[in-house]
Amino acid sequence: MNGAREGTPARYRARVEYDGTDFSGFQLQPGLRPVQGVLETALANLSGGGRVRVDGAGRTDAGVHATDQVIAFTYQGRLAAADLVEALNGTLPRDVAVRDLRRAPASFHPRYAARYREYRYTIWNGPRSPLRERTAFRVRTSLDVAAMAEAATALVGRHDFSAFGGVDPQPVRTVHLVRVRRAGHLVTVDVRADAFLRGMARRIVAALIAVGKGQIEVTAVAAALGAGRPAFAGAAAPARGLCLRRVALGRRQRRDGEHEER
Repeated sequence: MNGAREGTPARYRARVEYDGTDFSGFQLQPGLRPVQGVLETALANLSGGGRVRVDGAGRTDAGVHATDQVIAFTYQGRLAAADLVEALNGTLPRDVAVRDLRRAPASFHPRYAARYREYRYTIWNGPRSPLRERTAFRVRTSLDVAAMAEAATALVGRHDFSAFGGVDPQPVRTVHLVRVRRAGHLVTVDVRADAFLRGMARRIVAALIAVGKGQIEVTAVAAALGAGRPAFAGAAAPARGLCLRRVALGRRQRRDGEHEER
């Protein structure tokens, strides 16, 4: 089960880490540098030049990082999983790496297999720090983390998140957790949901930062969620502070094509 005979398609899944600074996002975009394209190029080099499609669990935006993106692809070469992951990491650029590669069912797709996704937004609430600010957003004003945490409670549950995301025909999402914590100068906002609208995590963070600065009341977040229109003029926190830190798998596909929890 660790390898595949040459010419016999085998489905694989893997965890991927990347520094999103120099990427245009995960999804393929003509003329740009997406994570999906870099992965597909590496796999093509190991598969005789033909395209090997890579599917992802989340379509991170330009500049957004990941420590635990989940991908899947179908490979027809002879390399076993251990050798394939070594070959991939030897081919990939320095800002992306693959780990935990293993065989998967032929129908496996990470987007549909994900039980939830968790993003972490990192805020540097201290003196200028070039290294930290590569993957964090510096906020000079002291933040009231307790007020931010109180405002975040309104977002937990199943809601129409049109106010905090891009236009979507199905804007209802279930947010399981919004956690705001401080450790010295470092403030983190973790958001866990079954799925996210485009820009949703960064718009939530922008609203919470506004609360933390005292620019809006704690109750304004709940009011904006219920309004059903773009909240706070569509303000979004910068992409560099956002990281896809966990994708929890746990759905199985039924024969009728629908998905249910395990």
